Amino acid sequence: IDSVLKELRPLVEKVAVDNAVIVMVCNHGQSELLMNFVCNSRAKGLDISQVLVFATDIETKELADGLGLTTFYDEQNFGSIPSEAAKRYGDQKFMGMMLAKLYCVQMVSMLKYDVLFQDVDVIWFKNPLPLFQNTSSPLYDFDIYFQDDGARSPRYAPFSPNSGFYYVRHNIRTEYFFSVFLRMGDMIIASGSHQSAMNQVLSEHVSWRGLRAKVFQRDGDELPGGYHFNMRSGKWMKDYFAGKKNPYIFHMSWTANKDNKLLYYKQMGEWYTEETCIGSTAKEIVKNSVGNQIIATKCCLADPKITCHYRDKPSKQPCRQSPNIDKGRPSFW
Repeated sequence: IDSVLKELRPLVEKVAVDNAVIVMVCNHGQSELLMNFVCNSRAKGLDISQVLVFATDIETKELADGLGLTTFYDEQNFGSIPSEAAKRYGDQKFMGMMLAKLYCVQMVSMLKYDVLFQDVDVIWFKNPLPLFQNTSSPLYDFDIYFQDDGARSPRYAPFSPNSGFYYVRHNIRTEYFFSVFLRMGDMIIASGSHQSAMNQVLSEHVSWRGLRAKVFQRDGDELPGGYHFNMRSGKWMKDYFAGKKNPYIFHMSWTANKDNKLLYYKQMGEWYTEETCIGSTAKEIVKNSVGNQIIATKCCLADPKITCHYRDKPSKQPCRQSPNIDKGRPSFW
């Protein structure tokens, strides 16, 4: 671990601002979502220079480098993780990436930095860091903050934290929390869920070690996600399309696989990536081109690509002629 941290430290120091780093982990199978995060942010003029991508394969490292991101690839620890996208929630490829999510945050925590961790299926409307770093906010004194997953099943009780978007303020409590979570990482394999395992360790540390955890309200506007996208009433998303919501981010959780995430973002009006770049390697995209960030130049759209796919899912424009994905659900519009 010492040699890995020695290699990682200068990269963390490069991107950190006010001792905070934005961490993402990605394999090639999910790289389109990483690409869309970058393209989406560029189109909105958002600064993502604090992002550090943990690539689990060389193809993703090359793509992330070409997108202008700071990237770390550790073949010793990540080399055995599948490069393909998970076909469904909880399969073996999914499990490999869930373990990678644990390793990368633990390593940055060991270097004593604050971490905003986010999955690659998150997009920004504005930089979310001020939500956690405002010293005058009554929420500032918490150690760890989570997006509310929205689910109220027993396996996520009592907090229902979504482990695909959370902020960790480094201190002795959070460093110990992640060191214990790392040693109990087999819980991820046993439960089939990074989120469920993390919730169990979180509950123990809140009651035993005094860890101060904050989960943002499910019905708030700051951190929406799959719960809001899939609401039967459609009210939150209709208000969003009407300009009545002002969120920091959107997290396309509660989705069966990567393919559906892409389709949902396309009809939501948040897909900013060229079709020819989807599933491609850096070498296939660049070919004979030269220059820094050439992949972003070739793959990023100035305006979103809006297409209809499912009539019963939220869409920026009516998709009444499209098929249903969920049997028996009425048209969103």
